[in-house]
Amino acid sequence: KMSSSGTRRRAASVPDTDTDDGEPAVTLKKEIGLLSACGIIVGNIIGSGIFVSPKGVLENCSSVGLALIVWTLTGVITAISALCYAELGVTIPKSGGDYSYVKDIFGGLAGFLRLWIAVLVIYPTNQAVIALTFANYALQPLFPSCFPPERALGLLAAVCLLLLTWINCFSVRWATRVQDVFTTGKLLALCLIIIMGVVQICKGHFYWLEPEHAFHPLQPYDMGRIALAFLQGSFAYAGWNFLNYVTEELIDPYRNLPRAIFISIPLVTFVYVFANIAYVTAMSPQELMASNAVAVTFGEKLLGVMSWIMPISVALSTFGGVNGSLFTSSRLFFAGAREGHLPRLLAMIHVNRCTPIPALLFTCISTLLMLCTSDIYTLINYVGFINYLFYGVTVAGQIVLRVKEPDLHRPIKVSLAWPVIFLIFWAFLLIFSLYSEPVVCCIGLAIMLSGVPVYLFGVYWENKPKSFNSFVAKLTHLGQKLFMVVYPDYKNLGSDAGTSAHRNTG
Repeated sequence: KMSSSGTRRRAASVPDTDTDDGEPAVTLKKEIGLLSACGIIVGNIIGSGIFVSPKGVLENCSSVGLALIVWTLTGVITAISALCYAELGVTIPKSGGDYSYVKDIFGGLAGFLRLWIAVLVIYPTNQAVIALTFANYALQPLFPSCFPPERALGLLAAVCLLLLTWINCFSVRWATRVQDVFTTGKLLALCLIIIMGVVQICKGHFYWLEPEHAFHPLQPYDMGRIALAFLQGSFAYAGWNFLNYVTEELIDPYRNLPRAIFISIPLVTFVYVFANIAYVTAMSPQELMASNAVAVTFGEKLLGVMSWIMPISVALSTFGGVNGSLFTSSRLFFAGAREGHLPRLLAMIHVNRCTPIPALLFTCISTLLMLCTSDIYTLINYVGFINYLFYGVTVAGQIVLRVKEPDLHRPIKVSLAWPVIFLIFWAFLLIFSLYSEPVVCCIGLAIMLSGVPVYLFGVYWENKPKSFNSFVAKLTHLGQKLFMVVYPDYKNLGSDAGTSAHRNTG
């Protein structure tokens, strides 16, 4: 049977609500349709990477042909892992994604550690980096011959975060519309790159795509570097699991969750592979590896006076990426608070707008704090390993759940061959990461394990002093009045993915 410790503690920490008072319920509304669901997946996967630095995979593969194979295979592996998450998403129809699955299958501590590393480092750092990338490319036309001032970058990144947080607090529909528009924009920019690549091929510029040249090694092949190329390719597809964080807000999640995955992952794989093909029709591998912004260099070569389109496209792409990350990460923190793993205030929604305002503000503030540190990229390196570790733990949980609860209702049931294939690939990359960067991986593990004493104090220790509980309750009540938010009601959680609350601020 799935662990119920988290459920018991959650029940102990959330006050009862009267569901028969006749007052209208406040709910997290189901406003995410299939198009917006695809926008969330595609928009979160495609950030700045494919525009700025696809050179990492090429450098480690040593040839154009092998690099294209790596991009394709990592797309296939991503599709397999997404299939596994699709089954988990409709079997455990809660928002929170892998955090919710790990907690329900392996227990409260495992789930808390997944949440801890996400709250402490992963989402604040990722959002800060994407916002800084947006600021850099948005300001580039104003500083054509030098780098923009650091203060200007930080200020514009902060404005971007504050604006998008306000939109997400104001309306779920507005937030999804922003995601749809900017995802469409980045796909159009990539389509432009691909079309220009096709034109180049029609003109006969395909020297590096001919087999004898495509697989000619620029340096001797090395298995260690090829493994690193797969790792970098896998990171380029990061964000494929973000739709699982908002399952409860999906319209008809049993149909739209798997449909969105089946549409989005092949689409992103197609775009990634053909964008890389387009790049090598205009640039040699040496030029591509020397460029710090591949799409910009590509545009300068082929677009002439219209080359400004590329830096603007990167800026728009990253703006949409910040929006998608804010939207989904706030739901993760909302889900964690609902389970009693974060302050209860974060599990509340606005009485009129039905948005998780405290969780959104928490996400925004933690990201703004990250903008003030100079070690953002170092932190990302430390926890990238842990993030990938939990992907494997979650997929392994799918197999464990099949064994422990074989009769559990599963609207989607994939062959167990798929999680096994993913876990083999995952173990290969994880072992290689430990071998190649043991210090970085160990520091990441230490950051994760620092959450154990926090769990013991904050979650496991239930009989806290009355004075402490009273102080926390007063702070929570103050937050409720300040933000006009209410506690959700979880009575129908097991049968319905929707979360409801009542207009009771007491």
